[in-house]
Amino acid sequence: MAHSALFDLHFLLIPLFLLPTIAPSIHQSIPLGTTITAADENSSWASLSGEFAYGFRHLPNNDSLFLLAIWYQKIPERTVVWSANRDNPVQRESRVELVNNGHLVLYDHRGREIWKMPKAINARATSASMLDTGNLVLLSMDSSTIWESFNEPTDTILPSQTLTKPSKLSSRRYEMDYSKGQFELRLQEDGDLVLYTVPLEGEFTYSNYWSTNTTGSGSQVIFNESGYIYLTQISGVSITLTPGTIVSTQEFSHRATLDFDGVLRQYVYPRTPDSTVGWAQSWSVVWYQPSNVCLAVFFALGSGTCRFNGDCALDENQRTTCHCPPGYSYLDPNNTFGGCKQDFVPQSCESGGSIEAPQFELKEMRNVDWPLNDYERYFPINENLCRQECLLDCFCSVAIFKDDTCWKKKVPLSNGKMDYGVSRKTLVKTPRGNLSLQTAPPPTSSCREKKDRTALILIGSVLFWGSGLLNLL
Repeated sequence: MAHSALFDLHFLLIPLFLLPTIAPSIHQSIPLGTTITAADENSSWASLSGEFAYGFRHLPNNDSLFLLAIWYQKIPERTVVWSANRDNPVQRESRVELVNNGHLVLYDHRGREIWKMPKAINARATSASMLDTGNLVLLSMDSSTIWESFNEPTDTILPSQTLTKPSKLSSRRYEMDYSKGQFELRLQEDGDLVLYTVPLEGEFTYSNYWSTNTTGSGSQVIFNESGYIYLTQISGVSITLTPGTIVSTQEFSHRATLDFDGVLRQYVYPRTPDSTVGWAQSWSVVWYQPSNVCLAVFFALGSGTCRFNGDCALDENQRTTCHCPPGYSYLDPNNTFGGCKQDFVPQSCESGGSIEAPQFELKEMRNVDWPLNDYERYFPINENLCRQECLLDCFCSVAIFKDDTCWKKKVPLSNGKMDYGVSRKTLVKTPRGNLSLQTAPPPTSSCREKKDRTALILIGSVLFWGSGLLNLL
């Protein structure tokens, strides 16, 4: 279900303050033969002002792996805004080199080529430079740009950066995992700016959950040096994404990132505490879309923002959170966005599930729904009969009841959401009472009989061969 309404987009003729400005080309030249090794993070190519740096960063959850990246050098968090090898981190002693043939090449610790720019064989740079805009550029003999990181963004765009058709941003997989995630922002060939959910592999897209509805008219996405993000149209009319008055780029660092939860957010960070009184010394959100990603993401394919079996909600600060239903826990205790698993042995389907039905109960959840995964529906029906139908059905993991209608669902559950606007009653099947979780059920009588027969055969064999040995002696 695509969300077509954009509540804070403004249509206007482009005023002068929105037009991108061209700063003088002042930079430090990096000559051919320059190398950075993945060992010391202090070894990097810095921009002239020291605002940005390019080099190797440790992965947050693995000190032995490195990301070739660009980051905010003056911000304590060292926020990464671009990376070359997000899906293929390298080990210590790997290196990046501006080789003498004019290509920027990343080699792993064994000397194998991992990444190279520019890709064209005959496009050869004579130098490189890390600009104060956060753009890494490769320059020819006449100082013209033959490749730039701004043309191949990962999950972030910066002031002075432009997205042309077709372009895309790909989210991280998780907060501490820089590899490609399940959300994309695409400026399509048809001019529409769209947020999609996507599988982790391949280029297939599921469906969009936010759009500017500018098919046939959209041209470019511009993040200008004043801190405003807007979509230009062929007609000359602009759609401003950044609402109201934005804080100065002179006093604040800016970035716009498609975060791992599927929300496109614009952030600002005070450059100095003195000039930005009242602002926290951290990244603050000044704009985001969609307004509620938990309700926006709603498709038959894919797992949803909180992965399988999780449910998505917004906290008091409008940040996305994920929860597990009763009887379930996070697949990864350190990552609440990674989905949930059952902590009990599911109901057996022996005799259709009726034998084990008394061992299970349905726990009620309010304002929670997994709107898909239905495999059976009853109408009209009362709640007690809905409960009974789910308990007796070994395939039923969750029953949803509302207005004399009962939906039965099986795991894995997708697109879970928690919101006060969800008025259905959700009934989650879990073991009854004090039945221990994560324990297998006792063996059935047939299993016990099989074990008994096996034991008798073994004892008889021992006695037989023992008797034969005695006779031989």
